[in-house]
Amino acid sequence: MPKSRVRKKAVYTPPQRSAKYKASPRWLVPVMVFCLLFGLAWIAVFYVTSANIPVMSTLGNWNLLLGFAFIIGGVALSTRWR
Repeated sequence: MPKSRVRKKAVYTPPQRSAKYKASPRWLVPVMVFCLLFGLAWIAVFYVTSANIPVMSTLGNWNLLLGFAFIIGGVALSTRWR
């Protein structure tokens, strides 16, 4: 009877799980919520006041970009939350 082949690879061992759980930084959730709410409030105020506020009137329709930038920043931070 022929001799069986010897296994060349080492037997698979799964990676060890680390005992320390990495939590989110304490500042992440408050900044995330602030960005989401501030972006929403900025867009709402822009529409309600029809840009009669001096800062908003100089920005014009760029107010929408600014509001959505804050919202997108909040969504991006939410992907880091554990």
